[in-house]
Amino acid sequence: MSKLHFTKMHGTGNDYVYVNLFTEQVDDASKLAVFVSDRHFGIGSDGLILIAPSKTADCRMIMYNADGSEGAMCGNGIRCVAKYAYEHGIVHSDEITIETKSGIKALKLTVENGLVTYITVNMGQAVLEPAKIPVSADGDTFVARKLVVDGKEYEATCVSMGNPHCVVFVDDVDALAMQEIGPRFEWNPLFPEGVNTEFVQALSESELKMRVWERGSGETWACGTGACATLVAASLCGKAGRSATVHLRGGDLAIRWQEEDGHVLMRGPAEFVFDGEIRV
Repeated sequence: MSKLHFTKMHGTGNDYVYVNLFTEQVDDASKLAVFVSDRHFGIGSDGLILIAPSKTADCRMIMYNADGSEGAMCGNGIRCVAKYAYEHGIVHSDEITIETKSGIKALKLTVENGLVTYITVNMGQAVLEPAKIPVSADGDTFVARKLVVDGKEYEATCVSMGNPHCVVFVDDVDALAMQEIGPRFEWNPLFPEGVNTEFVQALSESELKMRVWERGSGETWACGTGACATLVAASLCGKAGRSATVHLRGGDLAIRWQEEDGHVLMRGPAEFVFDGEIRV
């Protein structure tokens, strides 16, 4: 057995185990993700994120969910990757690029006394075409359309932010039995690749309260791409403007959907928790 060094970090409570592939080696990332994510027998996290060299950006983010499946994008995770990369000398600028499975993302870092506190991520354009999300439905968009789950009718809006999201507006987000309702959305036949589901309570035109059931991980304390999808859905449905604070269980994210180019900007914190090593 060999020792593997890791760092635990979180973005608004969305916690991952990070491994630096500039210095470490991982043979079976999927298996490792399942092990480290276990909150009883492992380290405990929403998944595993590998920080790797890139030929097209400053570094590359490779993410795995808690069940070992590979994800395309993680808005909270990419902020932590940026913080790690800057503070460990992988990058030296406060404007960096990170390669992901859903494309290269540009990030702007707020640095105080040599430490990264906040990060603004250009998440790119929101995808609304059902075939590209993907959603098994016709039409140009899936906005405020009826969706029946377990015999109950919901009004849903579907958005891709590099991964698929289904946004549902509710009257009281705190009253939801997430462990029951979440899985029924996740692998509904409407979603051929599964879906992340955001349950959202619109507080005002500039404030949204959200809980999320993430594909492959269950309920998490935050989801960056989900917060972006939520703002886009709220704006499309007339429940918010193009800029809002999204309140998540783990904290707040500031989201802006730019009218000029359709890009979605996300600003939020990234927090170091601890370093450690495990035998693998």
